[in-house]
Amino acid sequence: MRPVMLTVILVCSALAAAQHADDAGARQSIMALEHAWDQALEAADVKALSAIFDNSLIYIDYDGRLLTKAEYLLRVKSNDTHLQQIVTEEMDVQVFGTTAIVVGRYKVKGIENGKAYLRHGRFTDTWILSGKNWICVAASTTPILR
Repeated sequence: MRPVMLTVILVCSALAAAQHADDAGARQSIMALEHAWDQALEAADVKALSAIFDNSLIYIDYDGRLLTKAEYLLRVKSNDTHLQQIVTEEMDVQVFGTTAIVVGRYKVKGIENGKAYLRHGRFTDTWILSGKNWICVAASTTPILR
């Protein structure tokens, strides 16, 4: 009985270690995608953003507006809004199999409708593994009032 129990414990430990390694790799990939998202926003690169988002993306903006992928990309392209800098100040990625949740804090400055702004906020992004690629399916931002 003991050799069987020892074998079960070793197999479970090996599986847990493999899962932890997979989760670490997923976290690293998703963090890289989050940073690529920031860079694409600064450059107003809608092609790069489009590749990051699922076509069914639901985005809740800092002011509570619900945006589709097309609406979000149109807003990024808009001449009314010019994002100058976005800084992710903290980020935590939790992986649950083929789903990951990212929670973080950011600071963004830019010009909107001719007026300069500086906003601080929190974000929550939901990613799913589609084939071999992670893709964002939902995102929301919440202002931090100072």
